[in-house]
Amino acid sequence: MAFAIVHFFPGGTKEQYETVLAAVHPPKGMIPGQIFHAAGPSPGGWTVMAVHDTKESWDRFRNGTLMPKMQQGIKGGFTSAPQETAFEVHKLMR
Repeated sequence: MAFAIVHFFPGGTKEQYETVLAAVHPPKGMIPGQIFHAAGPSPGGWTVMAVHDTKESWDRFRNGTLMPKMQQGIKGGFTSAPQETAFEVHKLMR
């Protein structure tokens, strides 16, 4: 079952997002298992939404790439942890 994750970074900017994206994503696409990615400005900050083919795919990316890089610090990236919402996807339309 598909799994969605929404991260809101209070005070986040496009520049911070682009910096983090370059550090954690392949140069020309999405990570294995990710089937959707969207990001943009939202009131008070920056929001990133991703859909993975399974929760296990998200967990692999989060635990193996995203969190280790964020914990090391990404110069010019987001400076605080996001507010996170996650859910199993009932319907995914493309």
